[in-house]
Amino acid sequence: MQRRAVIFQGRVQGVGFRYATREVAEAFAVTGWVRNEPDGSVRLEVQGEPAEVAAMLEALQTRMDGYIRETRIEAIAVTPGEAGFGIRR
Repeated sequence: MQRRAVIFQGRVQGVGFRYATREVAEAFAVTGWVRNEPDGSVRLEVQGEPAEVAAMLEALQTRMDGYIRETRIEAIAVTPGEAGFGIRR
């Protein structure tokens, strides 16, 4: 099990990025959340088995490629007992 914090920069707010992220995440065995940040970026925290996390991130990158200018990924601590995937405000 692993958890990744991902920061997406570019034209990622006001384009349905969070909703697309949730839709993509629901196709994989992952949990976590996504939210808009005050600086105009989007933060994603995603957790699951390494192959599922990698596949989810690749699918999201492919789907939203035209909006993403930069992606930063960091390994963070797993959140025990987390269920589902949501959009935070």
